[in-house]
Amino acid sequence: MENDEGQIETQYASMPEAAPDDSVISGGEPLAEGIEPASESVVIEALRTVHDPEIPVNLYDLGLIYALDISDLGDVAIEMTLTTPACPVAGSMPGEVVQAVAQAEGVGKVDVKLVWDPPWTMERMSEDARLALGMG
Repeated sequence: MENDEGQIETQYASMPEAAPDDSVISGGEPLAEGIEPASESVVIEALRTVHDPEIPVNLYDLGLIYALDISDLGDVAIEMTLTTPACPVAGSMPGEVVQAVAQAEGVGKVDVKLVWDPPWTMERMSEDARLALGMG
């Protein structure tokens, strides 16, 4: 749901500095009848538009997306993590993911669940991410 400033509202009045385990951030609107649901590649491209402000690599290639499910109605459920629970963007990053994915063509409602298990490690990064960070 969007507020007057066009920002995605979450189920929390104010997000804590680090989002709690198993918190779910929701947004988007159900797809109108007859609209083709987005493919996984469309959702992944939307995820690739979201970047950690401290790392010049998108969240998908960093390996922060643990699960992605697209229903027959175009609703998208995502499980993601952050590089660390103390990450300064822990409160805002899931909302940015909701907003980016909800804007993709063929996407209905979006739920993003922030999880911490298993903990993120550098091994989860794609080869592109490793090259971008000079680790290739």
